[in-house]
Amino acid sequence: MDDPLARYEPILDDYEAFRAACERPLPQVVRVNTIKATVVRAERALKEAGVGYEPVGWNDELLAVDTDKPGNTWPYVHGWLYGQEEVSAVPAVVCDPDPGDRVFDPCAAPGSKTTHLAALMDDEGLLVANDSNLGRLSALRSNAERCGLTNVAVTKSDARNFSLAPFGGEGFDRAVVDVPCSCEGTIRKNPDALDEWSLDHVDGVAGIQKGILSRAIEVTRPGGTVVYSTCTFAPEENEAVVDHALAEHDVELVEYDLPLSTRAGLTSWDGETYNASLNRAKRIYPHLNDTGGFFCAKLEVAA
Repeated sequence: MDDPLARYEPILDDYEAFRAACERPLPQVVRVNTIKATVVRAERALKEAGVGYEPVGWNDELLAVDTDKPGNTWPYVHGWLYGQEEVSAVPAVVCDPDPGDRVFDPCAAPGSKTTHLAALMDDEGLLVANDSNLGRLSALRSNAERCGLTNVAVTKSDARNFSLAPFGGEGFDRAVVDVPCSCEGTIRKNPDALDEWSLDHVDGVAGIQKGILSRAIEVTRPGGTVVYSTCTFAPEENEAVVDHALAEHDVELVEYDLPLSTRAGLTSWDGETYNASLNRAKRIYPHLNDTGGFFCAKLEVAA
């Protein structure tokens, strides 16, 4: 397909604004790592480093910075900051873990969600950060160490076959399932993201996503929370995957508040009809908040 994004024109209320936003560079955003620094302290450090910044508005810990290389600043090197696309902060916020929780991050590398979850947990409890790619796990471990995390256990496995045995067989309280995807929503920072796009790839990765989400639900305790997210617009990877989980497992989609402009999840696409509760999921388009594209759904395991 020459223009993969054209397939979404029927579901967008302002297609021209959407296309224009996709062609603009993405603002550079960092998250303050509250395990090592307060927001005030991090802001002061940025000033000392000669880097301008401003809060993004909906989350006090996110700052838009006027440098393309925040990783070259001393507060970043010391672990006070984490370079993170603004919408990438959504899953951990929606998960909302408590200090002392047992939390599962099945597709953790290179660590943006892991480090965010750990900060929200005050570095207490257990956070299992898993990935199947050894190279990406190296980046995850490096980021965890830089950010001063002590509650993280790093594991290497195919998330579809993850075992609770090393963790006493006890289910997790919460999980953030931020799966590998076709990455359509990252086009503002990766202009070539769609160069190799194909519907076959979308369908193939959706099968993997279904397996990962299913296993995450299975290892989450009754009454626990599972957050599913992607950085793509494709309903095959978003609503269709969650719809499959709703049919296969005793879970329900729950409402959640998010102080961003969003659109409801789809209940039908390309001749397919999804569970009516999919309208409780949220779609984030680039033109709504000047961000990347994102999808997020919050599931609750039956008690």
